[in-house]
Amino acid sequence: MLLDDHEMVRQGIELGLGEASDIKVIGSFGTGSQLLEALARQLADVVVMDFVLAPSDIDGLSLLQALNRRFSQCRPLIVASHYTPATVALSLKAGCWGILGKTQNLTELITAVRTIAQGRVYLQPCMVPALQGLQSVIDVASVKSRVGFSTQLQLNACLTPKEQEVLRCFLDGMSVNSIAAKFSRSASTISTQKQSAYRKLGIKTDSELFKFTHQFGEPG
Repeated sequence: MLLDDHEMVRQGIELGLGEASDIKVIGSFGTGSQLLEALARQLADVVVMDFVLAPSDIDGLSLLQALNRRFSQCRPLIVASHYTPATVALSLKAGCWGILGKTQNLTELITAVRTIAQGRVYLQPCMVPALQGLQSVIDVASVKSRVGFSTQLQLNACLTPKEQEVLRCFLDGMSVNSIAAKFSRSASTISTQKQSAYRKLGIKTDSELFKFTHQFGEPG
């Protein structure tokens, strides 16, 4: 099944997938609610979905969680215009089986659909370096227990112990100066460690950090 709020995009994807004799599109929808209603009537093996839908529609992460909760047999494949390491990691944790950039061609989409249908996670090679070390975000044991990665994905600790300390203190409401005093470091050092952690998590603002931790727990 396909989900995208742009009908022309859905039609293009359907035409592209039609080139593969082993893939059949059994539904094409413009909203998350239409997709969920259709899946209640007929399950699909793979759901190819946009991550950013219309403003009035359910957000991508919430939809992934709903699919994982209600239709765990279905394997979602996100086709996204933009993504960050945090977006990719959180999507995997929420039940996504693959992520493909919209800059890729339809042949790659067919490969991704086939990979996921065979029970393996699909990630573009360029996403792997950005994801390395996000063990604090992904429940690695859970992900690896359900799939075999289609690319060699190594998830080692990304945030240093000091970066984790800084973020935990910041989430507890401490200021940069207070954290500096607590650990006998300079304020500039604390600020640098905080910004380094943000880059690794693919976030830029304090509000993104709080949203990040509210949905999926504290990093580290």
